[in-house]
Amino acid sequence: MGTHTQDVTVVGWVGSDLRTYHLDGIGGVPYTQFRLASTRRVVDRQTGGFRDGPTLWFTVKAWRTAATNLAASLRKGDPVVVVGRLAQSEWVAQDGTPRSELVLEALSVGHDLTFGTAQFRRSMAGARRRDDEQGTTDVTGLAEAPAGLVDDPWASAPEPPASDEPDEPADVTDDLLEDAGVGAADTDTDADETRGVPALAGRA
Repeated sequence: MGTHTQDVTVVGWVGSDLRTYHLDGIGGVPYTQFRLASTRRVVDRQTGGFRDGPTLWFTVKAWRTAATNLAASLRKGDPVVVVGRLAQSEWVAQDGTPRSELVLEALSVGHDLTFGTAQFRRSMAGARRRDDEQGTTDVTGLAEAPAGLVDDPWASAPEPPASDEPDEPADVTDDLLEDAGVGAADTDTDADETRGVPALAGRA
């Protein structure tokens, strides 16, 4: 099996149920994986508007603490942002057919708050990691700005109303995700919008 890697950020939708495994059986190192669908928005040269481009599918894998947190936090249909190491895995099936898939080994995963809200709850492992990082941080030369001096334009920005939550996109449904698949290669290369709700078609 051949593998080539590259660090990337992918915005998309959880397209399958999350599955958690343990290496060497119960008590071994946990890892969680799920399918991620990402659809790019591209310019339609005929209409001048945007349309859905091809849908790319990734198998996202996370290990140890991240695996446990993902399994407890994500559900099929959730919008997510994944930062990780992208690999093209290639192998030969038992029938001799060459196969390949895009695998994203997750370094960081979060909900895409463009489409909703979330509330963070720190895990025990996360708290220990924070304490370790704080104990080794060098703050020499850093100083807090004097009170009354506000350079951050967001510091005085009003809070949004409590009910001003974006509606969940109407076309993100379990049926669409189940029927989703990888789109054909797109020939539009001048797209300038990469975020969009996937109009998923085909079979993963």
